[in-house]
Amino acid sequence: MKVIISAGGTGGHIYPALAIINKIKEREPNSQFLYIGTHNRMEKDIVPKLGIPFKSIEIYGFNRRNLLKNVKVISSLMKSRKKCRKLIKNFKPDVVVGVGGYVTFPVILEAKKADYKTFIHEQNSIPGKANLFLTKYADLIGVSFKSSIKYFPEYKTVFTGNPCSENAIMVEPALKKDFGLNEDKKLVLIVMGSLGSSKMNAFLTKTMPLFNNKDYEILFVTGKDTYKEIIKNKFPDNVKVVPYIDNMTKIMKKTDIIISRAGASTISEIIALRVPSILIPSPNVTNNHQYKNALDLIENNACELIEEKNLKSELLVKKIDELFSKPSKLKKMKSNLSKLSIDNSATLIYENLRELIDRK
Repeated sequence: MKVIISAGGTGGHIYPALAIINKIKEREPNSQFLYIGTHNRMEKDIVPKLGIPFKSIEIYGFNRRNLLKNVKVISSLMKSRKKCRKLIKNFKPDVVVGVGGYVTFPVILEAKKADYKTFIHEQNSIPGKANLFLTKYADLIGVSFKSSIKYFPEYKTVFTGNPCSENAIMVEPALKKDFGLNEDKKLVLIVMGSLGSSKMNAFLTKTMPLFNNKDYEILFVTGKDTYKEIIKNKFPDNVKVVPYIDNMTKIMKKTDIIISRAGASTISEIIALRVPSILIPSPNVTNNHQYKNALDLIENNACELIEEKNLKSELLVKKIDELFSKPSKLKKMKSNLSKLSIDNSATLIYENLRELIDRK
């Protein structure tokens, strides 16, 4: 299988794309890949390190606040379409896959224009603008939430789940000692997305003293950008602070409660690994989609939720303490998560890609 795959901007798009690549490699080891990403976002560092051929294009999202800046956006879009056209023509893929982010726009557009088969995947419950626009250029559309199907033509939309879920199940668990943690103590993992959040990190830094003398441990993942400033603070002995963890699912397998945003990939991993969670959706995302992502879990009593506007240090610590004091509630939460799980998402996507390629 020859595959061009495009995704960019955040881990929420990049890691599902990598999960799809890994599954295709597993099923068809001689497959060839070309990853098209942005020139200045996370994928430019992550993808080449994995030995996946990578080409970048210069492209930017539309600026809704300053329309004059969109002159540059439109110019870069025209140039990126021309570059994508050439990359696609030279690679001659069997299928072109878009996994989210505005970088996918010129890739899928030019692929369909050149009559190549196309597949897009939507991770969030509320589709992004790029995927909504690309609907008519996609031969097949995969969605992570059943509630998303209504946004796309039903005849070419399949409920696949998020491919990160299957990836999460397959990884080996981490050793707590590698993070300076005690194997015999309960663990709370706190992580606010692959890029971190300066506002949330400031709040969490102020909150950490309240964990002093608790009988559980905290692993606080700050993100690389603010780690150097945060680590200057003094933390209780049961709080460990790290900038980033490669393959977060390894430590999630040893986690008793996770405190996180409600990005689609994170939720898929929480469901797959049955990790009880306290979700704090980011209010600074398009269509408030993180809150809507979390609703599937809330409506099934499979998580706790605190909106950022209601967040206080004492409330967060109280929620954690209450969950640990009620083992039956944690057990029920895990049971409810298992009912939401699709454990073979990446396999479903592979099978749909293979069927699409073989289709006359």
